[in-house]
Amino acid sequence: MNKQSPANVFKTAASASTSAAQRVVAALEAQVQLYRRLAKLAELQHVHVQQERIEGLLEVLTQRQQALDELGQLEHEVAPARRNWADYAAGLQADLRHRAEAAMAEIRQLLQVITSADRDDALVLQQRKLNLGRQITQTQAARNVNRTYATVLSAPRPASLDVKSE
Repeated sequence: MNKQSPANVFKTAASASTSAAQRVVAALEAQVQLYRRLAKLAELQHVHVQQERIEGLLEVLTQRQQALDELGQLEHEVAPARRNWADYAAGLQADLRHRAEAAMAEIRQLLQVITSADRDDALVLQQRKLNLGRQITQTQAARNVNRTYATVLSAPRPASLDVKSE
């Protein structure tokens, strides 16, 4: 039977805890990289929205979805720590805590940049939608005027009376 001394049990538990903490911090740092990628994609998306490049926009949205899928996978590793972040961070070794807090701060900052860019793009797209709706309405109104005018022009005319004054 392999009995460990209390000191060895503590070292094993601390090592397992440190290993888990390192995985969480590594996952946070990987998330930072993905959020940086998302921020760059948001910039590219903005260019495509401004220049009305639909194909490019669809490609960027596909890439963003892939990054979000990767973030979701990493979140499984990070979620338990995020639930009680203050307590979790307080229990980390100083170097891990510093890395984790730096990653969390950068993630928050990048999320603000990304959501702000998305909000701006959504406003541009909504304005285009409204403008397109107005153009459609104007086109329909012009078409109706043309039909009415054509109907009036093509209506049979009464025979003209030739009245001569004598």
